[in-house]
Amino acid sequence: MRLSIDHRTVYRFSTPQARLVQMLRMTPGDTHNQTIASWRVDVDCDSRLKPARDGFGNRVTMLYADGPISAIEIAVAGEVLTTAHAGVIHGANEPFPPDLFLRATPLTQADDTLTDFARDAAAGHAMLDRLHALNHAVNARFTFCLQRPAQGRTATLAFAEDRATARDLAHIFIAAARAIGVPARYVSGYGLLAALGTSQPTPHGWAEAHVDGLGWVAFDPSIGLCAGEDHVRVSVGLDSDGAAPVAGSRLGEGDEQLAVDVQVAALDDQ
Repeated sequence: MRLSIDHRTVYRFSTPQARLVQMLRMTPGDTHNQTIASWRVDVDCDSRLKPARDGFGNRVTMLYADGPISAIEIAVAGEVLTTAHAGVIHGANEPFPPDLFLRATPLTQADDTLTDFARDAAAGHAMLDRLHALNHAVNARFTFCLQRPAQGRTATLAFAEDRATARDLAHIFIAAARAIGVPARYVSGYGLLAALGTSQPTPHGWAEAHVDGLGWVAFDPSIGLCAGEDHVRVSVGLDSDGAAPVAGSRLGEGDEQLAVDVQVAALDDQ
């Protein structure tokens, strides 16, 4: 599948900023089942862009801009070729052993209620079967909500609601998987899914869990299935904060407003 992606992020500041330093996790990497045909990062003000990798092996672009800056638009666009892989990830940059991803974070801490849910839902003998069952159970429990996620909402808070965003569902799956002893991590990227539509308010989010003897397997609780060729994998982290498309700092007073628009389309069936 050839997927076209256009992702635009606009920050507007109530007071001009003297300096911006941003880490952009907005460039996908090549794997055995994902090839970057073209990709570019553009910024609408005078700035310096420096490619690098973060601690999790994600491709990043460091952005440095001096003010005064009243607004800035970051635009990434390109085409990605994907092939079917049944959710199994091969050929990704893996600087850490899987057990690192057993570590809970404030966003992915499981309480007793979520732990009990995980143990009940993950039925089966083989670990892969248990994770599929868990993915189905998380998907079935919630009404999917296509809106911007609430900042800082934890897995336990999201689990108490009836509606959940993609980020919430991924955090719940990750917390549940770790509760049954399975390394799991957050994935930020793009998806061409009926539940999302071609226009999306944010990049998509899902999870990967590590299965001994098989490796990392991508589970998307938004659809209750493995992430496949209709997903473009960009970055991974212990939670959504660690895989956030934009992170950094600004030097200046005042408030900021954020607007995000993501367009994903299939160009052909090759």
